[in-house]
This record gives sequence, structure tokens and C-alpha cells, in this order.
Amino acid sequence: MTDSSQHSFLLEVGTEDLPASFVQSAIAQWQRMIPAHLQDHGLGATVNVLGTPRRLVLVLDGLPAQQPDQHSEVKGPAAAIAFKNGEPTKALQGFLRSRQAVLEDIEIRSTEKGDVVFLKQTLRGQATPTLLSEWIPNWISQLEGPRFMRWSDGELRFSRPIRWLVALWDDQVLPVTLESQSVKITSDRQTWGHRVLAADPITLERAQDYGETMAQGYIEVDPEERKAKIIDQVNDRANTVKGYTDITETLLNEVTHLVEWPTAVLGNFEPEFLALPPEVITTVMVTHQRYFPVYGDRAHTKLLPHFITISNGDPQAADIIRQGNERVIRARLADGQFFYQADLAKPLADYGTKLETVTFQDELGSMAAKMARIQALAGAIADHLKLKPKQKNEIQRTAELCKNDLVSQMVGEFPELQGRMGQVYAEKSGESAAVSQGIFDHYLPRHGGDRLPESLTGQVVGLADRLDTLTCLFGLGQIPTGSSDPFALRRAANAVLLILWEARLPLNLHQVLQETSQHFCQTYPKTANPSQLQDQLQDFFGQRLRTLLEEDPTHPIDYDLVNAVLGNSDASATAQVLGDVLDARDRAQFLQRMRQEGSLQPIYATVNRAARLARQGTVERHTLSLEGIAIDKLQEPIEREFYQALQDTLPTVKTAQDQGDYGQIIAVLGALAPIVSRFFDGPESVLVMAPDPVIKANRLGLLSLLRNIGGVLGDFGEIVK
Repeated sequence: MTDSSQHSFLLEVGTEDLPASFVQSAIAQWQRMIPAHLQDHGLGATVNVLGTPRRLVLVLDGLPAQQPDQHSEVKGPAAAIAFKNGEPTKALQGFLRSRQAVLEDIEIRSTEKGDVVFLKQTLRGQATPTLLSEWIPNWISQLEGPRFMRWSDGELRFSRPIRWLVALWDDQVLPVTLESQSVKITSDRQTWGHRVLAADPITLERAQDYGETMAQGYIEVDPEERKAKIIDQVNDRANTVKGYTDITETLLNEVTHLVEWPTAVLGNFEPEFLALPPEVITTVMVTHQRYFPVYGDRAHTKLLPHFITISNGDPQAADIIRQGNERVIRARLADGQFFYQADLAKPLADYGTKLETVTFQDELGSMAAKMARIQALAGAIADHLKLKPKQKNEIQRTAELCKNDLVSQMVGEFPELQGRMGQVYAEKSGESAAVSQGIFDHYLPRHGGDRLPESLTGQVVGLADRLDTLTCLFGLGQIPTGSSDPFALRRAANAVLLILWEARLPLNLHQVLQETSQHFCQTYPKTANPSQLQDQLQDFFGQRLRTLLEEDPTHPIDYDLVNAVLGNSDASATAQVLGDVLDARDRAQFLQRMRQEGSLQPIYATVNRAARLARQGTVERHTLSLEGIAIDKLQEPIEREFYQALQDTLPTVKTAQDQGDYGQIIAVLGALAPIVSRFFDGPESVLVMAPDPVIKANRLGLLSLLRNIGGVLGDFGEIVK
């Protein structure tokens, strides 16, 4: 064995072909898990996690031969409990047993709570190879992923059956066993090369030579190296036809984890297929075949009749591989061509009758019934937004056609194209650009990070579609719980809020939810009652609003500022916020900017002091009127000055509130701050809680109005100093 003070360790878990998504996930999990585990046990090392479809690999460099001694100090029982008449009690003896310690390991120290027993221990470090042998089975079993499987009759579970195990400490095999009933896998130094290019087993001599040895067996174990080779080869193949490729991160990651020795192969298809909508061709290539499309321009707008596939086979057989892939894509595109031509035989509007045969949900009926609800709700939203007649007509036509492509042959074969084919077929049927674009846009966003709809028709119909789904499923009791959300209702609610924000649509969501709840309960009277359904929907939207504000990738809002804007989450506070979600986000972002600029703290001090006392008054939180103040009972000069200042500024506050001019609110609070300071402190100060109830009510009223001016921005009582 090597005598060096630093050592290398290699672990290779050999498997049957793993899903590409699991390889990527497992690498990320070990990259998080293993460095932290080593650090917790006093071991430092360079950690490198690698993987291919047939193996997960861990390489540790710079390991010490011995774990350093671990020093710990643990607080035990109070001395009065630990000893009785100078002898250790059962409590102390039990404490020592639990720590495998002896009486000589403790000392008694004085603390604020009296004398306490402390245990100081030194745990002798173990040999690093011994620790690794113990840890490795747990590192493997702690990996998580979907649809893990068992094989043979054992209980060992993994993404795919584990077939071999390599564990090398420098040049020595480290004993590691994975065992479960009849399944027993023992580590050795034998691995396997490329299935086609190097079918014989490979004997690994040293952990330090792993990468070089595997390369000789046509295995590139480093995913980043494979990725770089794929990019270079794809661009090189595209250059041979004067083309450009769109190398998306998603596709690149997937093909990287599908191959062990990548070879890019350029294939061709008949130019006549370019008459198909580009999305049909790219869906066949990318989604179904994992090909890279080739374009004639850098903007990726003009497809060429070529594709590039990443082969895991013999580079010498590239021509055979090309021909096989050409046969596959030719057949797929021919199917698409047939479906496209068949679908164009009649206008998009004629497909609507078939929606009666498509079930949306057992208790809610067909997709045709949903379409009718979407049309009604889209019309109601258009009315709320006070849109022009032409806009309303375009929205109604979009709502009437938006799901018709679901029963087309093309979408039946390629479900990923829903919406896009509706747009194409609408254009071919002579529909307006607004309607055609709206049919596609109403599906946006389709997933996290997707773009939002740009057309008004798509925005309104998309809102109607999602609000109908949310109302109906909540009405049936299908409310997401924990991490379970089978109908993606959280994503739907997020989309509603994001669309309203991005398009700045002044929709009163509270009112719309009230109307949809009432309509649902009238249509399905045995399912829910309107007020309960509305409360559930409002609470759900309030939660999503909070999450979106706190987790905004570009403008995250501190949790206390979100609390200040959203209130204490009771029904009335949530209803008010949902009445104007644009204002809620604007206020949250404004408060966040103030905090970052350092201008929030002075305002906080002024408003919060007043708010604490104002709780004992009777003025409601949203009142901006001096009507409740008894002017003839304003005895002190500072009271009258405070009253006059409020009288002068309240009109400005109301105008600023209507216009969303939050800077003006800050200016008003800034002007009032010196008066409030004198009201509380100094020779002019007054006793707020005066014996005379009228004077007391007056003074609390003045402070309540100051609180309410600050309340235009948010509840300052929720802000953490």
C-alpha cells in the first residue's frame, strides 16, 4: 500500500443503463452529500463525482490515512442532581453510559444556573479506509429518485440493478459489500468498458489512474468532458452543411447522460417535410428522438433538412447509424405530414363538436362544458377590465376555439403541440392574428420559467381557463395538500398572478373569485357552499402571492415586508390584497427598495411607535378622516399642530393612494415625524392615555391616523427592526 500521507479513493457503482435524469440527479446529490459528510467527520478531500449511463463514480483525492481525533464537550445534569452525599447518582451514571464515558472524564463548572456537570471527551480517530467501508453502503442507499426497483428476491433498491462494485484505496481493494437476502455484491477492481468498442473487462490497478484507464476502454467518465465533446462535434457537423444548431441546455444534459463515448452523426431528411410547421419538425427531433435541429441562420428561424444525433456506438459505423436514424425520422415526419394535411381538410371551428367526446373530469363533464365555462368567464373578466367591444369579440372568439386542436390528429399524436397547432390551424382557417396568437398564448406559462402570454386575448383566456380549473377542482374538494398537487393547481394560481403582474391587468381577483364560487355552487349545488369555496380559493391565492413575492428570482422581498403588505392572513386582509394584486406587489417592491436604500428605518420608528398605542383606540385601520376628532377638546398646542398637519396632508395622502404614488406617502410621513417626536417627547409632550376619556380618544385618534397613513404602504407592526 502507498505510504504517502495523502491518499486517493475510487468508488464505482456499475449498473444496468440508468435513466439520464437519474444520472444527473445522483451526481448532484452526491456532490451535496459527501463533502458535508466528510467534513462532519473531520476529513478533508477533493471530491469529484462523475457518471455515465452505466456507472456512478466517486473520486476522493487528498485523504489522510487516519481520521483526526474528535474533541467534544457535552453539558450534563446539574451537580445537585449528579451527586448525592458526594456519590454519583443514577442520573449521572446513566449520562456517562450513554456517552461511553467514565467519571474521570467530567468536570463541574459554575454557570448562571448553578454548578453543572460537563463531559469532555476525545474520540480517537479511526483508519480512513475503515470509515469508508462503513459509509459507502449508506451513501448508495441514500440516493433518491423516481421508480426505484428491486431485483432478484432481495430488498436492495436502486434506479437500475447494480451489477458490480469497484472500491480502491490507492492500489488496494477496499472491502465493501451490498447485501440483501440473495443479492450480494462485493467490491473488487474489475470494471467494464464500452459495450461495443471495448467489451472485455478492465482491471483497475490504482485509483489515481481511473480516468486514463477508462478512456482506453472508450469510456469518458467526466460528464463535463462528454458535454464539451458533444458541443464541439455538433457544431463541427453543422458547419459541414453551413448550418447552425440550437444546443439547449435541457437536450444537451440529456444526451450527455445517455452516452459513454459520444459520436455526433449528421443525418438528412427530404426537403418537402420543411412545409410542415417548424414546431412539428423540432418536436419530432428534440422531444421524441433527442436530435439537434440544424438551421440556416444564427437566429434559428430557418430549418434545414438535416439533424444531428449523438451516437453511443462505433464511430466506424456512423454511416449505418445515420441511415437508421434517417429511416426513423422519415417515418415520424411522414406521419406528421399525413396528420397535418388531414387536419387542414376542415376549419378549426368545426372541431368543436368533438369536444363533447373528451372528458375533462368525471364530475365536471366534457371539455365542451369546460369551453362554455371558459367563454363565460373570459367575457366576465373582459367586462371587469372594461375592454373595448372589438377586444371583447376577439377574446370571445379565442375562448370559443382555444381547445379545439385537442381533438385534431396532430395533437393526438404529438400532445406537446397543443396550442401551437391551434394557432396554425386558426391562421389557415382565416382567423385574425389576435385570435390565432391568443390560442397559443393562453397556455403560457406552461412550466416554471416559461414566458408569459403577450397578447391580450391569450392573457384573458388564459386567466379564465386557470380560474375555472381552480374553482371547479377546489369545489370538488381536490385541494393540494403538502407536496401533493396532481392537478398542478399551485402552478395554475402562480400563472394567474404572474399574468396579472406582467400585463398589469387591474383585475379585482377577490371579486372574480366571489363570482366564480357562486356560479360553481349554483351549477353543482351538492358540492360546496359559495362562502367556504371563496375562502378556500382566497387563502390559496394568498399563499401563492406570499411565495411568489418572497421567492421572486429577480426582486425577492424580505419575509417581514411581505407580511406588512399582505397583513395577518385573515380573510378580510387577504380579500383586500386580492382586490388589487398589482398594488400589493408594487408596495412590497417599494418597501424593499426603501430598506436597501436605508430610508425605511426612520419611517418605521415614527409609525410603529404610534401604531402600538393606536391599537387601544377605536379608529379603524383604513380610515383617513378626521371626523372622529373632537376639535374643542384639543387642549395642548402640540395636539392642535398635529391635527392641523394631518388636516393639511390627508388630501395628499388620498390622492397618492389612488395613484400609487408611494414616494408621496413617505414624504408625508417624513414631514409628520418631527411633530410626532415632539408629541411624545420633550417639553411639549402630552400624556396619550389621559384620564379624560375624550382627550384620550382624541390623542389615540391622531396616532391612529398616522398609523393609517403608514398603512397605505403596509402594516409597520409586521416589520422587523
